[in-house]
Amino acid sequence: MTNSLLAATPPEISSAASRPSGPSDARKRSLDELCARIRACRVCRDAPLGTPLEREPNPVFVLSTTARICIAGQAPGNLADRSGRPFTDPSGVRLRAWMGVGEDVFYDSRRVAIVPMGFCFPGTDPKGGDRPPRPECRRLWHAEVFAAMPQLSLILAVGRAAQSWHLGPRGLAGRSVAEALNLWMERGPESREGPTILPLPHPSWRNSGWILRNPWFEETILPELRRRIAALV
Repeated sequence: MTNSLLAATPPEISSAASRPSGPSDARKRSLDELCARIRACRVCRDAPLGTPLEREPNPVFVLSTTARICIAGQAPGNLADRSGRPFTDPSGVRLRAWMGVGEDVFYDSRRVAIVPMGFCFPGTDPKGGDRPPRPECRRLWHAEVFAAMPQLSLILAVGRAAQSWHLGPRGLAGRSVAEALNLWMERGPESREGPTILPLPHPSWRNSGWILRNPWFEETILPELRRRIAALV
């Protein structure tokens, strides 16, 4: 198993002075080219898997050659689609509070990458919520995207769709976020190669009931999350 649900605090986290050397020009050009190809993608409109995307595709994401943290979310919401900036909504306010960072860190691409499961706003369902992330993105882009960012130390798998993809190869795709987090706590320190993958509930205010029913999340998980974030930024 290359990536682990829980890894011991890796050496690069324990030492703030341990930073990756600057990316080569070739690597930066390669990532810039990948970003350009993603932004030009129109598959969910022109050759979709199911109903075409309702709006003109507008990929919203952040890739980086230096970021040690990646927020692997669901899909941009309506406000993010219009602003072109991820998490510009109340969910983003809550997520930043969970992480213990402000917008200056959160939107600093040198420190934080943001890779949703669907790059474009998927539209609104009949109940008023957002539709699930488009499946085309993960099939076309995600393996290449994460292969292009080998420097990542911590991946925050936010929401069920992200957890299914990131934890699926480790046999944990069918678990609820509470089950995955309990396993994360129970495994204890383990030293394994690859980034730590930390599952988180979606920070939407629709999940406020879950957070109230599970006070251990704020008492146990958030302090550890903030410790790791602080060490990496």
